[in-house]
Amino acid sequence: MKILIGYDGSRGADGALHDLERAGLPVASEVKVIAVGEQWLPPPPPSSYEVAEISFAGGIIGGVVEANREAVQAVEEANALAEQAAQLLRSSVPAWNVSAEARTGSPAREIIRRAEEWEADLIVVGPEGRSALGRLILGSVSQRVVTDAPCSVRVGRANARPKSSARLVIGIDGSAGAGAAVQAVATRNWPKGSEVRLVTLVDPLHMYSTAPEDKFAYARSFHQAAEAGLREAGFVVTFAIESGDPRQLLISEAERWGADSIFVGARGLGRLGRFLLGSISTAVVARAQCSVEVVRKPQPH
Repeated sequence: MKILIGYDGSRGADGALHDLERAGLPVASEVKVIAVGEQWLPPPPPSSYEVAEISFAGGIIGGVVEANREAVQAVEEANALAEQAAQLLRSSVPAWNVSAEARTGSPAREIIRRAEEWEADLIVVGPEGRSALGRLILGSVSQRVVTDAPCSVRVGRANARPKSSARLVIGIDGSAGAGAAVQAVATRNWPKGSEVRLVTLVDPLHMYSTAPEDKFAYARSFHQAAEAGLREAGFVVTFAIESGDPRQLLISEAERWGADSIFVGARGLGRLGRFLLGSISTAVVARAQCSVEVVRKPQPH
């Protein structure tokens, strides 16, 4: 598995690193830590007239030199941060092949671009980062990474619960995206006795003249298919099928149940379908108190 970690040295980014111990990730993984330094563009080169007018003051040349110095400093700081995180991961998961690199530019754009170049399977980011006034930014763009990334994205949050087993909520709606979320959970390495709670919102509107009991029956049918695979993978499985706001349902179930992570598909059935899921994944990422993984179906490399 190829895992790209966006790191900015913030408390949220550190929490995302520690959360990886609870993500069930394969031992045989290749991990790349990337830190992005902001780079402000230097002023345009002066005209010959401007040089003749004020070069004696050294103002223009000095400004260019200072901008270049700041750009170099941003890269150096990003390199130091990326290597700091990489060293932590090498210590905590020695089996992983971990490397570090730095880039300059827009953090979200550079993380997404690197994921595309490297053909990453999973991007990991923290929910909040250093202020926009700082030299490095990550958390403020995590929503964009979730929305635009070419692969699955995990927004990791620190968790104080004992690591004896995992408790995972999966939002499912019968879509291919939800199926990919179930598959992602079922194929990872979790501690013995780990639990999964399948959660579905039933659209309360009587669309297409479908009776509420038929909607619940349909939801139960794809729950049973998911349960079979998850139980075969060793999970204890429970479920909840309710009507209401899907964002609040997933978050409240996760909080009530003490979940370590919520898994959702990147795309679910649309508003014209019977169930709603994919359209609310970014809202769940923003509001949940635990880690959230937005799963995209793997693309052939």
